[in-house]
Amino acid sequence: MELGIELVPKERKQLISNLMQFYLYDFTQYLELDVNSDGSFPMYPGLEAYWSSGSNKFAYLMTVNGATAGFALVDRLLRSTEGQFYMTEFFVMQKYRRTGVGTWAAHKLFDMFPGDWKVSQVRANIPARNFWHRVIGSYTNGAFQERFNPSQGNPSQYFSTLNINSMK
Repeated sequence: MELGIELVPKERKQLISNLMQFYLYDFTQYLELDVNSDGSFPMYPGLEAYWSSGSNKFAYLMTVNGATAGFALVDRLLRSTEGQFYMTEFFVMQKYRRTGVGTWAAHKLFDMFPGDWKVSQVRANIPARNFWHRVIGSYTNGAFQERFNPSQGNPSQYFSTLNINSMK
């Protein structure tokens, strides 16, 4: 299995927009999301900024043997006390879940952006929380903290890649 991750150029931004429909569909089991009258989910808020905001937002495509497998949106946090990088969205298509693709892609992204990270989940999305505990736990050898948003109760994991990268 040949795994790949690539930055999506502006000319291919529609690819992420299309994949976002599947991502939002998955979230209908955790959030009150409905499709529009044309049968599609509303445009993901702020998606355009991943190609227009300079060097603070990054959209990545995951591939398996050249086929689209998912995407990740990473934000560089400016002047934040919560870290330098935020895994804003992370999606692996059903076909590729539980194959190691998500773990590989997340670890690759952590390596690409050394520093302090924040990864969050919707409180009701227990599979995502379990995934991130495994992924971050294996990457950091368990050296992460989890905190809950006081108003929504959503969990976030906080960790640094700096110590990990210096040991590689």
